[in-house]
Amino acid sequence: MVFGGYAAIGAGAATMLGLHVVTGLDPVHTVISEYAFEADGWLLPLSLTLFAAAATVIGAVLARRDEDRAAALLVGIWGLCMLLIGAFPTDEPGVPLSMSGGIHRYAAFVAFLTMPVAGLLLARRHAAGPYARAIRLLSLASLGVLVLVVLPYVVRMAGVDLAGEDIPAGVTQRLVVGFEVAVLAMLGLMAGARCGRTRRPLPVAARG
Repeated sequence: MVFGGYAAIGAGAATMLGLHVVTGLDPVHTVISEYAFEADGWLLPLSLTLFAAAATVIGAVLARRDEDRAAALLVGIWGLCMLLIGAFPTDEPGVPLSMSGGIHRYAAFVAFLTMPVAGLLLARRHAAGPYARAIRLLSLASLGVLVLVVLPYVVRMAGVDLAGEDIPAGVTQRLVVGFEVAVLAMLGLMAGARCGRTRRPLPVAARG
């Protein structure tokens, strides 16, 4: 079952990479959400839907163990947020915030928080496991870069005029997304490994 999650992650990543190649926009200053305004912008919700499918599969595997259900819920929320981000496009630059843009923005913020928290929960609970350290580091890196994503909004709210050319918003956003997809993939490895260890061999008579 976890293999389906890996396949969805791979397909989602390939679709996202294809979107970047065919549009040719500046990845340093252009945030991913703005790719939806391009001719091939339909690739963006497709990629996000594939990531949501992967989160659903991996979250379902995690939910089989009672001790991991809180983290599984967070992974499921992340997947739901991916669907909302794709279904409700952001506003074009310079346009006042609309309902669609607001849903898009806050769903993204919730997603950026839930995946690293889920990773930290599982890394702590299964600290002796082979993937715990990598999951912890990726989760902390995601939260650290998230601070850089939010900082420009805080600066603008403080009344400082900060133009888009002044900050590498595209870089910081892509780092957060990359770290979080990596956390999801590592959670899949952890879930698959734990499921493999919990399987009991059939009795000799049954195997015969």
